[in-house]
Amino acid sequence: MTTADIRSKFLDFFKEKGHAIIPSASVVPENDPTVLFTTAGMHPLVPYLQGQKHPMGTRLADSQKCVRTDDIDEVGDNRHLTFFEMLGNWSLGDYFKRESISWSFEFLTDEKWLGIDPKKIYVTVFEGDNDAPQDEESIGIWQALFETRGIVADLGNRIRAYPKKKNWWGPAGLTGPCGPDTEIFYDTGRTHDKAFGEECHQNCDCGRFVEIWNNVFMEYDKQSDGSFRPLAQKNVDTGMGLERIAAVIQNVETVFETDAFQPIIQKISDLSGKAYIGNERAFRIIADHLRAAAFIIGDERGVVPSNVGQGYIVRRLLRRAIREGRRLGIADAFTARIADVIIGIYGTHYTELETNRAKIVDELNKEEDKFGKSLEKGMKELEKMVSKGSLTGEQAFLLFSSYGFPLELTEEILREKGQSVDRGVFEAEFKKHQELSRTASAGTFKGGLADNSVETTRLHTATHLLHQALRMVLGDHVEQKGSNITAERLRFDFSHPQKMTPEEIKKVEDIVNDIIKQDVPMHCEQLTVDEAKKRGAIGLFGDKYALMGDKINVYFAGDFSKEICGGPHVERTGELGSFKIQKEEAVSAGVRRIKATVSGRL
Repeated sequence: MTTADIRSKFLDFFKEKGHAIIPSASVVPENDPTVLFTTAGMHPLVPYLQGQKHPMGTRLADSQKCVRTDDIDEVGDNRHLTFFEMLGNWSLGDYFKRESISWSFEFLTDEKWLGIDPKKIYVTVFEGDNDAPQDEESIGIWQALFETRGIVADLGNRIRAYPKKKNWWGPAGLTGPCGPDTEIFYDTGRTHDKAFGEECHQNCDCGRFVEIWNNVFMEYDKQSDGSFRPLAQKNVDTGMGLERIAAVIQNVETVFETDAFQPIIQKISDLSGKAYIGNERAFRIIADHLRAAAFIIGDERGVVPSNVGQGYIVRRLLRRAIREGRRLGIADAFTARIADVIIGIYGTHYTELETNRAKIVDELNKEEDKFGKSLEKGMKELEKMVSKGSLTGEQAFLLFSSYGFPLELTEEILREKGQSVDRGVFEAEFKKHQELSRTASAGTFKGGLADNSVETTRLHTATHLLHQALRMVLGDHVEQKGSNITAERLRFDFSHPQKMTPEEIKKVEDIVNDIIKQDVPMHCEQLTVDEAKKRGAIGLFGDKYALMGDKINVYFAGDFSKEICGGPHVERTGELGSFKIQKEEAVSAGVRRIKATVSGRL
């Protein structure tokens, strides 16, 4: 069973259970300053988990593109990935624990679907504490299901209870939706390593048990005083890593041995003339990082390499992959050739990769050429340093951090000169750099609920008014090319060939402030794509809306603006107070950027 087969089976299964199959959201989140990338399947669905009505109904399922960047330096081992697909199904105030758990068990064990031996399935539940009781309902459901297969499921063995640290989700902030979860594990049958403790259990780190699915039951609302109240709308949010379940089904040791990675691994081998065995770390870094970069650049809201924010992550991924390629002996440009293989694997399901193939290839070639020149500068700097005496660990790290010069390459050159690098000093400098980097980006990399604060909601509504005002002043060629909102300001990228004049900026400001002053109501209508177009709605009418079927959300600011959007918004434009454009600047050829604020009345 291929990875693509598993994805299709999952979506077909939940379609049979009455779920609408929704397309993956962009891997680049919109209007959420808390994360650089979409980090989990639930991330794009936060407004609906908080009570907003989803146009496709109360039962949803998808395979979501995800990127997690806080463990980039760990990629190369047998389990870390930066890009992955998360299979998920949701109930928005519809079914709850019984259906969720029963369907998970059916999908995993029924011969029609994945056909896993139920004796290989082990689960965990919430053990209870002063805030919430032990999850007896889930325990009872699991015991009954195992019993149908003739399996005795004792609490403390096949079913095991753990505290909040292991079996509780949320809230992401101090308050909000949260609840117990039940995690499903696969028993690989490996012999327990007593170095991890005398007893093996589901959460043991010895490697015998692999977590494959997590079903979260949002049934509580944490209050500001620390108490937990029952939620009015109880939700189910599940997540199963596609690569991880593929490794289980295909009976391979790691995700890198699955069918989705093997063509990429083979291409690296062909280009380098090296075998995967013995060079696993380098092969895994190249495969993972180029897969992630291709998806980020090729996304419908794609990001290209740069020195800031999301672009910096893309650049970091690419340069780490290129360094490993050079270490394997690949002298020529190779990243775009591997990207072709990646697009071939995923382009049928994620059509945006095929659509943006030329852009992906072009950006990879440009970055590889740029980095090659940086490495040349590093070589000259290294020779200069060596000419003045032995190279220190600090200098080796400076070469690495400033020019991307790999330590292994530095060591190789120095060996030829009868010298060596103090690896201990280098690694201490590297660790210090890692800690500083993680500390600086801690707020950006954390996952969880989108920032739906009053400030960001006001600014989100302001982007709609700004978008329409720009079209009125500059013309209908204006289209949104990107958006980022913090609690302090909005940033709006749009298509326009030249710098705006002061008069144009003033006119746009006046239009927005006039509609704010009119205090018109904001309201949402659920329309088909054709209806939305006929009503004059603007937004990205991409392939994903065709896949969504019946309805999409369109937000109206009175009769002034009509735009496809997931929310949230203020109730009336008057809540924005006043609107001020702080800056108008170029982003790239044909794309301009406005930074603006709102102030005053709430």
